[in-house]
Amino acid sequence: MLKRRSVGLCIVFSIITCGIYYLYWLYQIAENMNYIDRETKGASGGAVLLFSIITCGIYELYWFYRTGERINRLHQKWNDPSGSLHILYLVLGIFGLGIVTMALMQSEINRYIDRDADVVNI
Repeated sequence: MLKRRSVGLCIVFSIITCGIYYLYWLYQIAENMNYIDRETKGASGGAVLLFSIITCGIYELYWFYRTGERINRLHQKWNDPSGSLHILYLVLGIFGLGIVTMALMQSEINRYIDRDADVVNI
């Protein structure tokens, strides 16, 4: 079951906890993307978290890019306008704005959840 998350609260919690909530949020977004996009199996949330920590964030940049591609495919499937989200996510991550990338991804997940009947709000 997917959970709708407030983007603003996720950012605030990430800042207040000095990035600890960010890691949890990263895990949750990876798990939610695997639930939403069952056609393209991505890495589990635990794997994304572990590889991002081991590689000092390099894997996270790769994951941003791949998740952007997956979201673009979902936009095409939903007949929504799609763009170059994968490039945007990668560039933001390279410039140290991973939290902005995560906020954009959460916004896209929330859009999907709004279309789904099985929703829990937090």
